[in-house]
Amino acid sequence: MLIERPPLLYRLLFPEAIWRINKRKRRVVYLTFDDGPIPEQTPWVLDILDRYGIKATFFMVGDNVRRNPGLLAEVRRRGHSVGNHTMHHLQGMKVTAHRYLRDVAEADALIDSPLFRPPHGIMRWKQSRALRSRYNIIMYDLVTRDYSAKLGPDDVVANVKRFARNGSIIVFHDSMKAAANMRAALPRAIGWLLSQGYEFEPLPME
Repeated sequence: MLIERPPLLYRLLFPEAIWRINKRKRRVVYLTFDDGPIPEQTPWVLDILDRYGIKATFFMVGDNVRRNPGLLAEVRRRGHSVGNHTMHHLQGMKVTAHRYLRDVAEADALIDSPLFRPPHGIMRWKQSRALRSRYNIIMYDLVTRDYSAKLGPDDVVANVKRFARNGSIIVFHDSMKAAANMRAALPRAIGWLLSQGYEFEPLPME
């Protein structure tokens, strides 16, 4: 549970970040995808979202955008939001603030979004303080753990069923590491959320 739903103590470390958006009068969730875009996964995700008529938000690694600029354009063309996930998927605790901020800026030149999510949900306070003047820092309320080799699709769907709630920002991954679990679990998770009366919205780009 410490991974699937970040505990309150961890959320309090980054009070400026957005972890959940509870609209109270409506049951809304925010589906997000990290680590793309890549041709092996992102177009498939887009087609699934189209099938269900829902919109999501893609937090993109700048180096993947550099390799696949057409995918960034396609994600936007289909009405989804995009966010910055650093240029090289850097974990903030492992690099200096200067290097981290430079990497984010390099990705920003390609992605141009006011939304930022730190890889692994980890960064230094100094990095966070510097970034919040330029970005809305988006964390998450539910990590599906589709990337885990220790879990199968049933486990991923079970995580969604157990932890999703009104306002949840939900993390899947359009990456090769998560491919098997994500492809099997995503349609089932979407179907279950719809059956529970949830609506889907992209994160606002403002």
